[in-house]
Amino acid sequence: MVDTEFHLSPIVAGAWRLAEWQLSVEQRIAWIEGTIERGLTSFDHADIYGGYQVEALFGEALAASPGLRERLQLVTKCGIKLTGAARPSHESHCYDTSPAHIVASVENSLRALRTDRIDLLLIHRPDALMDADEVAASFERLRRDGKVLHFGASNFAPAPFELLNDRIRLQTNQVECSPLQMAPIHDGTFDQAQRLRARPMIWSPLAGGRLFSEDSPAAHRVRWVMGEIGARWGGVSATTLAMAWLLRLPCRPHPVIGSRRLGVAEEAMAALGLRLSSDDWYRIWAAAAGHEVA
Repeated sequence: MVDTEFHLSPIVAGAWRLAEWQLSVEQRIAWIEGTIERGLTSFDHADIYGGYQVEALFGEALAASPGLRERLQLVTKCGIKLTGAARPSHESHCYDTSPAHIVASVENSLRALRTDRIDLLLIHRPDALMDADEVAASFERLRRDGKVLHFGASNFAPAPFELLNDRIRLQTNQVECSPLQMAPIHDGTFDQAQRLRARPMIWSPLAGGRLFSEDSPAAHRVRWVMGEIGARWGGVSATTLAMAWLLRLPCRPHPVIGSRRLGVAEEAMAALGLRLSSDDWYRIWAAAAGHEVA
């Protein structure tokens, strides 16, 4: 029986690099199973990932391992059109939230993922031509047909999110946030999420790896402070601390990690048992901002 209640795992597994990993079907199954065993049961996709190839690679693994689909939640996105051989009908790289494109994208994703339903569908980017009534009607149709269970947005500022949420209940807004990208903390995005009780998803919570490698004053300051805090906590890794810093936010976000290494999943999940004090949280904030709070 399909569970129609909305839920995501505390940390979400991002599949956007799956094509780059060049894994066999057996290796993909092992990665999915290993990720689930570590508590990450939700998998984040988008139709365009890997040049429209990632969903099919993931779906091939699901088809080869009966029963695996019922152990996980599938998140995917639509609304960006890329040109190329995978979509010869696309005339230009643009956004498209028309009913025809949304429905066609979902049908393509269902076929690629080898599934009868998507647990959560997001509009990938805000579209200046988005008609909220039309999008809501498309969503209602997809839900009525059992093809999509829940809906949300990705990379939306508060105003367009408010507009679409006024027409149909949105479960999340997936945005970029890390100690090196703190805009959603201050621009109203996370305040809105808390007000609407729509827990955000966070992409690039480790700043795409820049948190560990970027040669900038902010990155150096953050690494130094996190190293000091981690040592005080008995050698907690920077990955765990970065996740704990995000999980401390009252909007209760779901960070999305995209690593082949299962050890990263373990380090991310370890953050669930670490609650930063407000002093330590603001020490990391101040290191990133380059100044203390006013």
